Amino acid sequence: MLKREGEVRIPSGCAVAGLFSKDGKSISGETIIRAMTVMHDRSNGLGGGFAGYGIYPQYKDYYAFHVFYESASAREECEKYINEMYEVINLSKIPVKKSPKITNEPLIWRYFISPDHNRLRDSQLDEKEYVVRTVVHINTQMDGAYVFSSGKNMGVFKAVGFPEDVGEFYRLDEYEGYSWTAHGRYPTNTPGWWGGAHPFAMLDYSIVHNGEISSYDANRRYIEMFGYKCTLLTDTEVITYIIDYLVRRTGLTLEETASVIAAPFWSTIEGRSEGERERLTYLRNTFSSLLITGPFSILLGFDGGMMALNDRLKLRSMVVGEKDDMVYIASEECALRVMEPSIERVWAPKGGEPVIVRLNRKNGDS
Repeated sequence: MLKREGEVRIPSGCAVAGLFSKDGKSISGETIIRAMTVMHDRSNGLGGGFAGYGIYPQYKDYYAFHVFYESASAREECEKYINEMYEVINLSKIPVKKSPKITNEPLIWRYFISPDHNRLRDSQLDEKEYVVRTVVHINTQMDGAYVFSSGKNMGVFKAVGFPEDVGEFYRLDEYEGYSWTAHGRYPTNTPGWWGGAHPFAMLDYSIVHNGEISSYDANRRYIEMFGYKCTLLTDTEVITYIIDYLVRRTGLTLEETASVIAAPFWSTIEGRSEGERERLTYLRNTFSSLLITGPFSILLGFDGGMMALNDRLKLRSMVVGEKDDMVYIASEECALRVMEPSIERVWAPKGGEPVIVRLNRKNGDS
């Protein structure tokens, strides 16, 4: 018997949501939790997570490491390394609210740190590269330790569970930030585990992703030539490293980065003006191994901004809404209207067309 709509569930894969105040207003994490609650059926309880920006004003000049530990001995080894490489300003367990819906909880610790001056000088690295290399070292060389957030004045909070339960577990209603992103996971061919939940982060970049990367092997082989290591058993991890590489290390703009990972078709490039055609041809040829193929919608959070991007065929849903200085983004329009019932403008970006929002200049946008 043919099943009708509503009698069978055909998932379109995961849920993403984000909100951003261009004026830098502080917004409770409760708002983004509400957005994920109405998209509950896009997840299956195997991963949920959030990233908040502007949430640590008291320690805004220090890197905030969020770390999962599988054992006390892993924590001891990792803290010894952190103390060697950094000045530790403050450390503590991340406050959580115990819940029967969140199980197999690792040890979850937070460190506000600054690179040791002598170690940084002797490394002959710039500060951000120094931090990246120490994060990679911990995540690849120390069994049972995983740094899942490492930016300044921002933090990632993730777990195995439905996103609304993860938000309650981490007490996100007690945090305030000018930008939030969120993810509800529906893994199809990778395991559900704490480290594999979204967002994935490096420095202040964080990624949530709905879809599947068919180019993962090519992307991973290329990016690992530059010192990154993909160890977290999910394809999304590589997107974070690609963006860190293209923007921080190569110096591309976000618009150029979007033209690499969601590159226009050659037929589209041929129809552009001469100057744009030359630029897009250069990007496609130079970074051909970083073209991401397969269905995706992603939200990139970064210090002072947010970018939304679909694959060039727009095979995953994403809608954007605005009200005053606020920008809301989600997989479904219902999530926008939960965050802002009187939203004024709603639209769906075209495939491969980035939507980039930044803090107003008076709030530090350069």
